[in-house]
Amino acid sequence: MIAAFFNRLRHLRTRRLPADVDDELAFHVERSTQARIAAGVSREEARRLALIEFGGMERAREQCYEARPGWWAGNVLQDVRYALRGFRRNVGFALTVVATLALGIGATTAVFSVVDRILFRPLPYAHDERLVSVGLTAPIIPQEFMLGGSYYNWRDNQKPFEAFTSETGANACDLTERNPARLSCASVEANFLPTLGVSPIRGRNFLPEEDRPNGPKAALISYALWSAHYGLDPAIVGRLIDLDGKQVRVVGVLPGDFEMPALEQADILVPEALEEAAQRKADPGAVMYAFARLMPGITAAQAEAQLEPVFNYSLSLAPPQFRKEVHLRVRSVRDRQVQDVRLAAWVLLGAVLAVLLIACANVASLLMARGAARERELAVRQALGASHGRLARQMLTETLLLSLAGAAAGCLLAEILLRVFIAIAPAGIPFLAHAQLDLRIVAFTVLLALVCGAGFTVLLALKRPRTEALTARTTGQGSHAWLRRCLVTGQIAISLVLLTGAALLVRSFRNIELENNGLQTHGVLAVHIQLPGYRYSTPQKQMDFFLQAEAALRRLPGVEAVGMSDSLPPGGAHGDQIYNNIVVAGKPHQVGGTGGMIAWRWVTPDYFRALGIPIVRGQEFTEPERTGSERYIILSSLLAARLFGSEDPLGHRIQPVPDGPTYSVLGIAANVKNAGLTGNDEPEYYLLRRNNVEEWNFSTLFELKTALPSSRLAPWIRSDVAGIDPTVPVVFETLDERVSKLAEQPRFETALIGFFAACGLMMAVIGLYGVIAFIAAQRTQEIGVRMALGATRIDILSLIAGEGVRLIAVGGAIGLAASLGLAQFLKSLLFNVVPHDPLSFVAVTLLLALVALGAALLPARGAMRVQPVEALRYE
Repeated sequence: MIAAFFNRLRHLRTRRLPADVDDELAFHVERSTQARIAAGVSREEARRLALIEFGGMERAREQCYEARPGWWAGNVLQDVRYALRGFRRNVGFALTVVATLALGIGATTAVFSVVDRILFRPLPYAHDERLVSVGLTAPIIPQEFMLGGSYYNWRDNQKPFEAFTSETGANACDLTERNPARLSCASVEANFLPTLGVSPIRGRNFLPEEDRPNGPKAALISYALWSAHYGLDPAIVGRLIDLDGKQVRVVGVLPGDFEMPALEQADILVPEALEEAAQRKADPGAVMYAFARLMPGITAAQAEAQLEPVFNYSLSLAPPQFRKEVHLRVRSVRDRQVQDVRLAAWVLLGAVLAVLLIACANVASLLMARGAARERELAVRQALGASHGRLARQMLTETLLLSLAGAAAGCLLAEILLRVFIAIAPAGIPFLAHAQLDLRIVAFTVLLALVCGAGFTVLLALKRPRTEALTARTTGQGSHAWLRRCLVTGQIAISLVLLTGAALLVRSFRNIELENNGLQTHGVLAVHIQLPGYRYSTPQKQMDFFLQAEAALRRLPGVEAVGMSDSLPPGGAHGDQIYNNIVVAGKPHQVGGTGGMIAWRWVTPDYFRALGIPIVRGQEFTEPERTGSERYIILSSLLAARLFGSEDPLGHRIQPVPDGPTYSVLGIAANVKNAGLTGNDEPEYYLLRRNNVEEWNFSTLFELKTALPSSRLAPWIRSDVAGIDPTVPVVFETLDERVSKLAEQPRFETALIGFFAACGLMMAVIGLYGVIAFIAAQRTQEIGVRMALGATRIDILSLIAGEGVRLIAVGGAIGLAASLGLAQFLKSLLFNVVPHDPLSFVAVTLLLALVALGAALLPARGAMRVQPVEALRYE
């Protein structure tokens, strides 16, 4: 025997080792065992002697191999080949691990690529953390603003900022060259770009003399406009362009990543050109939006405190009844940009990280189950002489291969998901359109998956295979059974949290869809026409055009009513008036605060009929009244009740604007939503737009009630408008589409949370099924003994399924408690649903319990069919 051992050793020194040396050694051990049994040696003794013989050979083999140059590379390749053979023998396990990692990595990477721009990535300004938005907050304007009468006083007397600048917003403008186009032009102060820390990539910034009322006309164009309209012509700087019928010189091109701090669309920047002296004397002056750069070391809170003196001075100039509703605000530019989506971004990030945790827990559970199932294999290899480090390295190699495959599939899935997110996302989410797969995010997510897998592999490798494993095909549930149970319990808990959030958002979105907007949306086509100001510079020209267009649209076939207005519910801009400014003839004028805001619109008689808004008292406007001298007003039911209480408002005289004209109340209309689908109903009044030049402007919305589809009407409408003026653009939108757009953001948030909740539930159920199936397999002999002793199949079902029920109960209890605590964070995203909605919690708990119980019963049913004789022979 000793001579044979040394001959074998010499043979190993002189030939290349086979890739499947472990399989070869196992074969020789078994052959040697059978030979000794045939010679009359007992099985136990024969196996012991074979292990001693070939275990020494394995140790010698390793020593000889490690003595060769580059032995470590050969070992790694051998580990890889062995791992791949193992995956080929157990394809289901490998595919499950790779798919689970791909889903976790792909979803996390895609969502983080979106929320990274919203929450973490620096803005495209130098030292963006020092940029703040500064101004007053009041009910009349949702964002902080400044007024020309006080802006310059603030700029001259502020101390916490090293630069202070303003813009007056963006408006439509027309490029009237060879290729005309309607653009968006933003008016900014001359020091706007320097304050932001932005420099033109071509040309220069505005000069101070260009930012004066009669200064030279100058413009900075966006990179997108330079590329699309001028073909990146390097001679664009210094060129004169026709903007709103005037010659304007292009002085520079903005960087490709430039964005306005308030995120409004801006194709061209032009100087504000305000007269400073006139603004200082004005009351209140032009509405402006101010931005500033903090001094180094100064925080936004400190800057707000230092601005209190100038704020108090400006406040003292305001009417006393308004002072309590005006406040000072200083906040970062990022906070201003993402305030409406910050919470949704954090919720999405939390949901996808929960999915990643479930995925990692599932992979860890699978690895531990496979490690327990391979304990006999590892014990044999150790008995053959393999070192503990050798076995640990093999397990680590397998885990890294699976993790890398999962990471590659996850990156592909992330790209697909990101494109889907961008395609279905609403337009109002900041930065989403520019989101792209970020390599540093991919690297972080892959590293997290690798660390997770490697960590559990190291945990498994720390325990040496037991000697008892050499004589049994199964080894019990293993020392890590408790950890697998904990992982499954955690998966169930996290899944319940995700499902609860999804259920709350689904109920909220359903309430939004069912909300009554107060108007008929089906069969209504909105036609928006905005006249170019340089061609229609007088109210008379504007009125003439719109009256001709109205007459042409009335002649279209299938059109039942044509209304006109300056704005359209249920969302979007509309006129606003302070409630306490409204004076009712014969009633004392109310003072003390603003009383809130009142919406108002200019409309024509067919407006109510086109939108299906009922007149609940009195009458609607009529065509003869459009040419008369009397002014009429229609109140909403909310406003009528607030102004008159139970008194009949018809015939009363109302003055909506101080020192303005008075109107006679003609009727009371039903309430209509003005603040979007989820906002509270606002009081509103309607003014009759007469054929009077004082009541017209550049923009008008036509509301056409028709039974024809918009696709058939659109060509006729374009033709009729072109017959009046072929250069005027026309924009179409059905009212159904308008309402649907208002629901896009909650629909998007609900869809994403629902997707992640479904993924989490699926993986948690798979994890539960795997654990129960593994437990059932490991207890096969015990099942056989129990059945031989008289246990019924129902007893076996209770034995195995009971394990799953306990895991479901514990995980469900933990998840329910966590859901109750976390649901409060969703409060601002919900509509007509309380965070602790009982129906949602009960429905989700029952759903999870039923699905999880089904996953536990499948392996339990398999255990019921075990035959006692086969189970007793299992070992």
